[in-house]
Amino acid sequence: MQLESLDPDTSFEAQLGEDTGPVVVVNTFIVPEGLMDAVIKNWQQDGDFMKAQPGFISAQMHRGVGGSNLLMNVAVWESTAAVARAFASPAFHQAVHQYPDGIRVLPHVYRKVAVPGVCVA
Repeated sequence: MQLESLDPDTSFEAQLGEDTGPVVVVNTFIVPEGLMDAVIKNWQQDGDFMKAQPGFISAQMHRGVGGSNLLMNVAVWESTAAVARAFASPAFHQAVHQYPDGIRVLPHVYRKVAVPGVCVA
């Protein structure tokens, strides 16, 4: 699995270093042809692990349509610190190595923004 920054100016590690919350981690997977089922199975194991971590709130996986080879996980956490602890876990690092070769992963941390008349923070 190849971890990449979605924003070339801000690494995932730098995002986790900012003390804020609640946050949403949007993790985009670019999956080589023929590996979608294997990646979803691996992610299910990761999801089970993450659900047991302090600060985890929820997760939802989305699959691209029209023949797309993209998956997008949207996970809500209490804080960046909680995400950082979960991602630093040796158990998580071991699970990451179970994914098939060729997977590209682009995680990014977001927080809500209020837009008057449209949405609240």
